[in-house]
Amino acid sequence: MKCEWVRENIVLQVYGELADDARYELEQHVARCADCAAELKAEQEFHALLAQDRAADPLLTDPSPNLLAASRMRLQEALETAKQGSFWSRLAFDPANWLLQMKFSPTLAAAILIIGFLGGVGTMREISRPTTTAALPNTPTPTPVPTEASITGISSIVQEPGTNQISIKYNTVSTQEAQGSLNDQKIQQLLLYAARNNYNTGVRFDSVDLLAQKSGDTQVREALIYALQNDTNPGVRLKSIGALGNYVKDDTNVRDAVLRALVNDTNSGVRIEALRLIEPVKADGSVRGVLMALAAKDQSTYIKSQARTMLAQLPEID
Repeated sequence: MKCEWVRENIVLQVYGELADDARYELEQHVARCADCAAELKAEQEFHALLAQDRAADPLLTDPSPNLLAASRMRLQEALETAKQGSFWSRLAFDPANWLLQMKFSPTLAAAILIIGFLGGVGTMREISRPTTTAALPNTPTPTPVPTEASITGISSIVQEPGTNQISIKYNTVSTQEAQGSLNDQKIQQLLLYAARNNYNTGVRFDSVDLLAQKSGDTQVREALIYALQNDTNPGVRLKSIGALGNYVKDDTNVRDAVLRALVNDTNSGVRIEALRLIEPVKADGSVRGVLMALAAKDQSTYIKSQARTMLAQLPEID
């Protein structure tokens, strides 16, 4: 077996795409050829490095086996039915043939990835660059509202003492900063993003604290409910449930979220606050059911006692 054939098929070997007989022949050759063995090892290390990057990014997931199988079948059918073009069209538009001719290797793969990354960054910068338009006299140019897809993280949130002005530093390709009042759409979008996605507990706490001032907004309440149900920090959850308190009576989504916190939250402070907030709606059927369950077998002596007291104040159901 020639080394040329082996090196052309090393990538397929690493990705488990070789047929059994071809894989056996390749393995036998690599066991005897030091150069091809080194090439295979380099490709395996490169593949492992890509796998580490993919595992570190929660947005990157492996395709399902069904998707892979369907894609391969479509590709095979397309290759079998494709019409052969002229010599010049095959030369210009056959990248697969180019890759085979260039004997695909880890070094080349790294170069292709770097070129693609730089091209993507350039495109992203062009897309995100504000379009220059002629401004009308005395009319400020609006600052574009960032999208969640373009933000990699929120690094800090600071409110100027005694004012309604907020300064938020956020990261895209590089760290940027936005300033404005709590009424500005851009500031609100950044705060909503920070409440749901930021890895910094202090930033999430600051964002929820500021969003509490706008809890009358439906989108803000949804973010507060999300924080109450999902944030890992009890301080953030406690701040969220406090901001939702005024809406337990009129917003069933808020009421359900508070009841879930009362039953499932691991922090006693959050549970006690939830118990306090449902006091005005304790006659509601779903609330009564939760109180009965807590009064019967809750592990917290205080919550069990309070639930029994609240039930005793309710009229009997005929």
